[in-house]
Amino acid sequence: MPRIRRAIELEELPSPSTLCKAFNRLGMAVWRVLLNISITLLPTNGVVGIDASGFDRSHASKHYTKRTKLTIQQLKVTLLVDTRSNAIIDLHVTTTRKHDSQIAPSLIKRNTGEVVILLGDKGYDDQKVRALDRKTGVRPLIKHREFSSLHKAWNARLDADLYGQRSQNETVNSRLKRKYGAFVRSRHWWKQFRELAVGCLTHNIDKIL
Repeated sequence: MPRIRRAIELEELPSPSTLCKAFNRLGMAVWRVLLNISITLLPTNGVVGIDASGFDRSHASKHYTKRTKLTIQQLKVTLLVDTRSNAIIDLHVTTTRKHDSQIAPSLIKRNTGEVVILLGDKGYDDQKVRALDRKTGVRPLIKHREFSSLHKAWNARLDADLYGQRSQNETVNSRLKRKYGAFVRSRHWWKQFRELAVGCLTHNIDKIL
């Protein structure tokens, strides 16, 4: 990426072995800090969408996944995306099939200062999520699962224009996969988590430039 190299005044790229060693040495906490710093350089409006997407993890090595009996072929990646700048505020990565409503609380707690309005689909329709939002000063704009006419009425009263901004999550998910690949290359799960965090950070840096 010539633009990024010029911006950080990097004339020559380090050797691949140097990059790999640095990648292994830096923990996930460091990448989260760098991701948080990148957010401060982008114009945000507090209207944040939450959505999950899958990234293929079997692409790294068919032999490895077969030998380790890796039955889950995808990582579930949940992103918090600011609707104004399409910046990725935070991410949650899991190898399990954890439900959306179980993932949302940790993301909300980590980003109470960044989120004013949370946009989510029916997968995040949970009273605990709504209660946590209100407790932390966040306005939940989450569609209800329609079990009765009352739920349908609540959904009809949602601010359609504001809720429609949730589509920015799908745009960011699509951009990440088209630009950096819909799969992770690392073999170990902890490296796969870092790889996705670096992808989100690179996305934000690209937005800044």
